[in-house]
Amino acid sequence: MRIYISADMEGVTGVTHWDETDIGKPGYEAFRGQMAAEVRAACEGALGSGATEILVNDAHDTGRNLTPADLPPGVQLLRGWTSHPLMMVEELDRSFAGLVLVGYHAPAGSTGSPLAHSMAMRLHALEINGQPASELRLATYSAAYVGIPVLFVSGDEETCTEAQRLNPRIGALAVKRGVGGATASLDAERAVAGIRDGVAAALTRDPKLCEVALPSQFEVEVTYRDHPSAYRASFYPGASLRGARTVALETPDFMEVLRFLLFVT
Repeated sequence: MRIYISADMEGVTGVTHWDETDIGKPGYEAFRGQMAAEVRAACEGALGSGATEILVNDAHDTGRNLTPADLPPGVQLLRGWTSHPLMMVEELDRSFAGLVLVGYHAPAGSTGSPLAHSMAMRLHALEINGQPASELRLATYSAAYVGIPVLFVSGDEETCTEAQRLNPRIGALAVKRGVGGATASLDAERAVAGIRDGVAAALTRDPKLCEVALPSQFEVEVTYRDHPSAYRASFYPGASLRGARTVALETPDFMEVLRFLLFVT
């Protein structure tokens, strides 16, 4: 059984300030260590429930936060970015039994985290079919596109709530919640143990129960913090301006949504 794990950092327990997610800034090394511990726990949970092969995608910022030494023996690590449209789940395909998301966070425009964002900091908002398009939603739709389910999610409370709105059978562990510019978090040991146990339990259930239906039509709206970015993005084939700072695309093809986001975010 092959399992894919996509790991971000803003949804790791305790992470509260941008400095803590940025290589070389104060606090980064401590929280890089916590990210590694949470990803390792997800791997251990999967291996304990029968996973025979695991691919971990370091999907935060530079893609160079985890090292092979952080992970159990035999786990493959994807570092850096290939620039494929699948982005945070690149190389995901039907050979995997399921997708696990670790350290995911609330979307742009949300109050669910002081680090809320979607894809790029220059975006004010990102919506698909009138709903905030979190990185969780994009990963879940990407998994549905290739034909596999999301089995387990860890991150902030809003992210876990969204996962279970998409399908209440998706396993979820909220390791923190946003409170204005602050966070209230689980302690490191409980977060690690909860992720390990949550992934292990998720892999014992029928993965088909966690499937999410992909919409048949997509209306994507990207709103920038400045209007020149929207003007530039409006030249993407099929895109159009909606007001000064928003560019939109309508398509029935989710891969076209991902290509659009790859070029305009």
